[in-house]
Amino acid sequence: IAVTALYRPQKVCLCPFLPLHPLHISTHLYIIQHPAEENKVLRTVPLLAACLPQDKCKVKIGRRFSEERDPELSTVCRKSDTLILYPGAEAANLEEFILDSPVYPSTIIIIDGTWSQAKDIFYKNSLFRLPKQVQLKTSVSSQYVIRTQPTNRCLSTLECAAAALSILEKNDYIQETLLRPLQALCSFQLQHGAQIRLSKEHLLKNGLYPKPMPKNKRKLRKMELLMNSVKI
Repeated sequence: IAVTALYRPQKVCLCPFLPLHPLHISTHLYIIQHPAEENKVLRTVPLLAACLPQDKCKVKIGRRFSEERDPELSTVCRKSDTLILYPGAEAANLEEFILDSPVYPSTIIIIDGTWSQAKDIFYKNSLFRLPKQVQLKTSVSSQYVIRTQPTNRCLSTLECAAAALSILEKNDYIQETLLRPLQALCSFQLQHGAQIRLSKEHLLKNGLYPKPMPKNKRKLRKMELLMNSVKI
């Protein structure tokens, strides 16, 4: 089963924190994973996949996707009931969108990678501009405290999926269940020497950023935007 893919020693095993049976959901979830994420030890997608039915959670790895390379994904992107979760000026709030949408969403696509990797995948694959773009409206800070995020509002892939599925399925229990193994993972890592990773935004605002400021003007501008809490 999917749990075996987590490969953790017994004393820090996450199996007790997973649901006994895969969660019953009607929504299909597609995770578009940057290849660099595949070999990272503390990634969240295996935890997510271990909680959901295999036919409802599909992970596709790559940087570039097209109709020729992936006919299945192309078909999914062209369906009127497919959404893609990616923040931006064009994105509708998910909770508000489903109230007014004439077609209730059956599929949601989430990109898994660093923010720069996700941005690259989203903007350089025309397929991902076909579904309706939505975003989460949240002020909650990430519980994935063992990995540095750009801002205090950035969430891990699992947290995004948990929030989106609980909204689409109208069931808060889904979010609670999906977050349980993530909370356990972070707790185990902190008990064994890991440090809480504060966001770049927090470090910059409080003069704690450990690296010299970049000389590249574009990168420097991004740092300044983070310090002023401007969405980038």
